[in-house]
This record gives sequence, C-alpha cells and structure tokens, in this order.
Amino acid sequence: MKAIRRFTVRPVLPEPLQPLSDLARNLRWSWHTETQRLFQAADPEGWRPADADPVRLLGAVSAGRLTELAADQHFLRRLTEVSEDLRAYLDGPRWYQDQLAKGTELPAAVAYFSPEFGVTAALPQYSGGLGILAGDHLKAASDLGVPLIGVGLLYRHGYFRQSLSRDGWQQEHYPVLDPHELPLTLLRETDGTPSRVVLALPGGRSLYASVWQAQVGRVPLLLLDSDVEENAPGEREVTDRLYGGGSDHRLLQEMLLGIGGVRAVRTYCRLTGHPGPEVFHTNEGHAGFLGLERIRELTETGLGFDAALETVRAGAVFTTHTPVPAGMDRFESQLVARHFADDGELPGVDVERILDLGTETYPGGEPGLFNMAVMGLRLAQRANGVSTLHGAVSREMFSGLWPGFDATEVPITSVTNGVHAPTWVAPEVLGLGARMFGAERADKALAGAEVGDAGGAEVGDAGGAEVGGAAGAGLARPGTPRRWDAVTTVPDREIWDLRRALRGQLVTEVRKRLYASWRRRGAGTAELGWIDGVLDPDVLTIGFARRVPSYKRLTLMLHDPDRLRALLLHPTRPVQIVVAGKAHPADDGGKRLIQELVRFADDPRVRHRVVFLPDYGMGMAQKLYPGCDVWLNNPLRPLEACGTSGMKAALNGCLNLSVRDGWWDEWFEPDFGWAIPTADGSATDEERRDELEAGALYALLEDRVAPRFYDRGAEGLPERWIEMVRRTLVTLGPKVLAGRMVREYVERLYAPAALARRQLTPAAARELADWKAKVRAAWPQVAVGHVEASADTVVGGSAELGSTLALRVRIALGGLDPDDVEVQAVAGRVDTSDAIAEAQTYPLKPAGGHGLEDRRLYEGPLALDRTGPYGYTVRVLPSHPLLASGAELGLVAVPGETTGKDTAGDAGVLLR
Repeated sequence: MKAIRRFTVRPVLPEPLQPLSDLARNLRWSWHTETQRLFQAADPEGWRPADADPVRLLGAVSAGRLTELAADQHFLRRLTEVSEDLRAYLDGPRWYQDQLAKGTELPAAVAYFSPEFGVTAALPQYSGGLGILAGDHLKAASDLGVPLIGVGLLYRHGYFRQSLSRDGWQQEHYPVLDPHELPLTLLRETDGTPSRVVLALPGGRSLYASVWQAQVGRVPLLLLDSDVEENAPGEREVTDRLYGGGSDHRLLQEMLLGIGGVRAVRTYCRLTGHPGPEVFHTNEGHAGFLGLERIRELTETGLGFDAALETVRAGAVFTTHTPVPAGMDRFESQLVARHFADDGELPGVDVERILDLGTETYPGGEPGLFNMAVMGLRLAQRANGVSTLHGAVSREMFSGLWPGFDATEVPITSVTNGVHAPTWVAPEVLGLGARMFGAERADKALAGAEVGDAGGAEVGDAGGAEVGGAAGAGLARPGTPRRWDAVTTVPDREIWDLRRALRGQLVTEVRKRLYASWRRRGAGTAELGWIDGVLDPDVLTIGFARRVPSYKRLTLMLHDPDRLRALLLHPTRPVQIVVAGKAHPADDGGKRLIQELVRFADDPRVRHRVVFLPDYGMGMAQKLYPGCDVWLNNPLRPLEACGTSGMKAALNGCLNLSVRDGWWDEWFEPDFGWAIPTADGSATDEERRDELEAGALYALLEDRVAPRFYDRGAEGLPERWIEMVRRTLVTLGPKVLAGRMVREYVERLYAPAALARRQLTPAAARELADWKAKVRAAWPQVAVGHVEASADTVVGGSAELGSTLALRVRIALGGLDPDDVEVQAVAGRVDTSDAIAEAQTYPLKPAGGHGLEDRRLYEGPLALDRTGPYGYTVRVLPSHPLLASGAELGLVAVPGETTGKDTAGDAGVLLR
C-alpha cells in the first residue's frame, strides 16, 4: 500500500556522538577522505547501501550500533580528531585571509549564482559540466577561504535517473527528493518560522519559496524551493525539475533564481551577519535577472535607472559557457513583458528598459526575442569565457554588441575552468602523494593554494593576457609550482602498480553496474554469466563519459565498426572502452546515439571489451576517471567550451586523447597526450568530416596509443607510457586545478569589480550615467578628419624598420571635450584585404586649439617595429576613468565611417 503522508524520523545520537551530526551536515565530507572513513567505520555494512552519504547512513544505523560507538574509545578519539580538523578548516586563515593581511583590496563577499550545483551525488542538483564546475568552484573557494555565497534552486526531482530498455532506448525516472533527507538546513527567522522569498506574478498571484542551506566547507549554498504550502499547485511545481517544462515554466525558474536569489542572499546576511556581497557572479545567463533586482533595490534608494545600472554593472561578473547561439536561453519578449508589467515583478522599473537589456539589436538578431546571455553581458562590466579558445569564440559570437570593433577587442576575457582535485583524485593516488611527499604538502598542491606564491611558482603561462578587455589584459596566469616536480621522483614500479590497481577497481565496479543494468533491462540471472568476464585489468582501458548532445559525437568511434572491432579484439594489443552519458529527455537524436552505441556493445563478439553504463553521475565518475588509461574526447571543434572531464582523468594519471578543443587546445603537448587532427578546414559536409576524424582516431589508437601502452621494457614496465603519466601530473596537474581557477577569478575579476563598485558612490554613478548619455548623444558628430604622416619616412610605398612616422590628424569632437575621448593610431601587419592583424595601439595627444568646424588637432609618433606589409588607421574611443575598457560603450569613430568632411586622408598606407 502507498503511504498517505511522508515524513522523516531522525536518529537520536548519544551525547558522545553529537559531532557526527555536524560532520554529516557539512559537505566537506564529500572531499575529505578521513571524514568518509570515519562514517564508513561507523557502519561498514551500511556505507555502500547508503551511497556513501553520511546523512542517509545516520538515518539507517541501528540504535544498538550507536550505543556501541558511544562506548568505543578508539572511535571517539577518531571522531574528536576529525571534528577538530573540520573546526580548524572552518575557522583558520587561508589564502584569501593571507592576502587581506598583506593589504590586498578584495571583496568583502561574492555571491555566485548558478542554475545547478554538482557538489556531491548525495545532493543531486546537477545535469552535467555546468553544475559540476559550479560545485568545484564552491569547494575551491572554501579551500582558499574566499567569502563566497552560492545561490541556486532546489529541484525536488533533480535532473533524472537513467536506465535502458531491453532494446537500448534511454528511460527517464524522476525520484522525489525530500529535503529533510538531504544534507540541508532550512533557513529560519529569529522566531523560528521558515524564511520566505516572495515574487509577484501577473494577475495578483504570488510565488513563494523557502530557502534551504547546504554548507560546502566554509561556503553557504542557498537553494530556493517553491514546494511550499503558500503556493498554488502550479507555483509549487516551479522548482520541480532541472531544465524541465516550457518557456513560461523556465522563465519563472530563472526569475526565482535571479530575483529571488538576491532576496535570499539579503535574508541570509541579515540573519547570520555574513558580509553583504560586493560582487555578484552570474554563472551562465539563467540567473541574469539578479541584475534587475539589484537595480530595483537601488532605485528605491533614490537612484535613477541609469545610475543604478552603472552601479550594478560595476560589481557584476558574467561567465558564458556556450559556444553557439543556440545554447542561449531566449524568451518571447511579450512573455517577459507580461511578467514585468505593472502587476508583475519589479514595480517602478520601466518594463521597456528591462526589454532593452535583453533585445538582440545586433545584425542577425531577432528583436522579438529576449536573450538572457545578452542581458547578462549588458548587466556586467566584466565577462569571460571558460577557456582561451572559448574566449575567442565568445568574442566573435557576441561581437555584434560592440559594433565597429574587431572581435579581438570585444571585452570578454577568459578564465579556463579547473577541477577540485580532492573531489576527483582517487584516495589511492592521494595516499601515494601523502606517502611520498607528506600529507600537508600533497594537500596544498592539490588545493592549488600555493600556485603563484613567491618561490612556489614560475609565473608566465601564455594565454592569460588576452586583448578582450581590461579585466585581465597584461596579467599572466600562474605557472607550474616547483613542488609538483616531486612527482618525478616516484619510482616507475609504484606508478604502474597503482595504475593497475585502479584499473582493477574499475573492472569490478563496471561488472556490478553492468549486471544491475541488465537486470533492469529484463535479463534473468541465468543469462548474465558472461558479465564475470567483462573487461580485463591488464588491457588498455579507454573512457568516454559526458552528456550526449550531437556535437560531442558519442558514436564517432562507431564510424567504421569493423575497424573498431579489430582494435577491441587485437590478439596482442587489445583495447577496452567504458562509455557513459545521458541525453536530454527531449533529445530523441541523443537517445538514438545512445541506442546505437548500446546495440554495438550488446554484440556477444565484443561485449567483454566495450560497455555502456547508464545513469552517469558523480558517483560513477569518481570510479571511472582513476581506472581509465586514456580519456577520449572528440567533439566538433570549437563547440566544446572547456570540457573538464579530461582534467579529472589527468589528475589520476590518465592520458588524454582529444580533439584540440576547449582546455586541451591551450594546454596540449605531445609529452602527455595525443591530439586528434580535425578536418574543420577541409571538410564541408558533416559526414565527410566525421569520416576523416574517425579515421585519424583509429590511426592514433592503432599506431601510437596501443603500441606505447604494450611496449614493455626489461622489467616488464611500459617505461615510455609511465613517463607520459609523469609528465601529465607534473605539467597539467597544477594547471587544471579549481584552486588556480578561483584565484584567477579573485585576482582578475572579483577584486577589480569590487574596486569599481566602491568607486561608484551615488554621486559618481549619476555622473557616469550622465556622461554616457552625453557621449551617446554626441557620437554621431564625432569624426576622424584628415590624417597626415611625415612624408620623408615612407618613400615609394616602403619604410625602414625602426623608423618613426609622425602622425597628425584632425578630429571633430561633436561638442565633447578632449578628456571625453581617446584618439589612437592602430597599426600592425596587414593581409591582402588591408585588414590589420595583431594590432597595436598608440595614443595621439591634443596638439593645439580648435580648428575649423570644431576640429581639434592630435599628433604623435608611430614606431615601425615590424617588417613586411604594414598599415595603420586612426580611431576615436570614449574615455572615462570608470570604464573597464575603451570598447565598453561599443562606440568608435574611424576614417570613412563617420559624419563630417575630409575623412579619407592617407590612413591605412602600406609599409613594406
């Protein structure tokens, strides 16, 4: 029979065991091995059935066992040690506090908004890479002591659980999550009543949400939940599923996340005394409405909309994760307008101003759609992509928002993603590091806390200083800490024995999961004896696991089935492959790809060498990464924004075999992996491209990867393979850390944003808003007039290297003052169409009084420091000390494209 009501019966812990409750409720246990071992010792038989979740374990452990533990002095000593370690972790100064003690100006707090968070499998609020990245961001911030507040939604059904039908078709299941059974605490007012966030909806309705708090080490994560009694049935379902429902449902989710999230942060800070955030970080466009709520807050203090907008922008960071326009959230403008009309949210904020922020006003845009990513960029003074290549793709994709600028100058920088090593590195790998180098040294290396410290790093990694905006220009990324070089002292035998042990653990795990999957597919015990022979701990093992959109090409490996079979069944150099992944419930194309892979893996000829494991999630991933020898990634370049799964594999000594996309494009070296050649420049049709790239993949496996794995030296060890593992750990290890990533966010984005926000007092915000309005009004009259260059430098269309051009140009300012603009010469090598590449800018200074028609004379030298075809032009940009970059307003005047006379001059002369 089915229960008519559900509730949770909590265990009553004996007094000596009370610290177990605090340990279970702080998600630091998810990456702290000693805490996990303590809970496992509390109930060894119940640990695996509880999915290694301390909250579930405590809810199931018997009263008799608790009584035994309360009298077990050895267990109590361990409990005291782990509890004191947690207290020291939470209260002691860390990297961030050390920086503050040195006088570094840093934000009092940062609010980090994301639609999903993958912190632990025990809190299933994620679908894929975006959520896992967000979870790793929180954990690394905690390790570094960054005062971050995470903000998301609590989905009562999570994403979905995946199984397979008998014929290999994906099946979705949505289990109900009871927050009382999760590592969460309800945020309450001082009188004990649950805190509520309220949004106004059209028609006089309201959307209420409670606020649940997960404690991620030092970082609070606030999750809003609409399943409360005050809501009507429709509103209760707003937070039902991650990425579910139609447009109106998704819009309500994003309004609750953004607007409700800011209100939840204010409530949390009021109740706990936590410093209010100076910086608001939007992780993808889903939470973009948070900027509108902050504008509303400021307008209630008397600021006008424009001044409030400037204040909000100064303290905002926007991270885009999508490399294609189709990946952005877009809503019908009429739908957005209905929710922000007079009887909706944000009263007092003009709905037309709201719509302007998200309207696609650039060429090729659709004016009738409201684009969340566009709004995110317009509401943030600082923006970034998530790898160097993705930063370049993003600048190109969003260049229409900054007309007149080359894509390289669009103010979007990049911070390459990283992964939280203590979460993803196998305990056996951690144990080896602790034995070889000491636990404290190994912990600091994996946390990334030492990267960039004096004496601990070699600074100067190329790729950290992109031209896309002042928010990171000229700053080099931290390099490799010398302490990682200690890996070179680990004996070959130690490395190889560890790799084989991890491969063996994966084989055992795969067999258990494959058996359970076939049982759910309807197979009987008698027909599953073959599973005992699936995979071999001595065979080269390749992993491929991720979401299954078409661009990730799950089935590229199947392009030539006979050739793949030959690889799997090679008599002396066999390969085995473990595959996992979920397709979006509405993506039948992705489901067909899974079915195609499953049908291949079901073939009795190869099913011992290739498996598909359903229900990919954090728990499976933590077993999969360490046990694989090679991590395969073959997306359509450049559609992988970053792709962090290969980073997690690398930290366990797994080698990457990948298309040069995302992070692999910037950090690939032949010393520690292989790059799959791409056919993007030669193949026009997708089928031909897949054929070429699949052929390149097979060739790499046949000729280079498998031979190197099986090439054994005198002691039976694959010495060249082991050296690649070593180079992976030494060279890639410190780069792929989430600690490195979060430090970059702090130093390059959070700290400048906090400083900019502090500078914008109400008076300064009004002055900046008025100045921008003045500049925009005058700009149509700003023009580059006649340009002159010293005639004796260029002779016959050529000039000598090292010579200098003296430039003079007349500029029409349209009524603006010289301080309102910056006049630049832009020079560099030119191609056959006279386009300037690798441009450098040279400031030109006012040289005298007014000329005719309000024109001013500017002049300056132009050093000719490069050989070959060379050219220059002149441009005018708005200039103000509170702008983050000259491109911020999207305004530029260049010869021939502005009003006024005499605009041709001789700008663009070629020097050879």
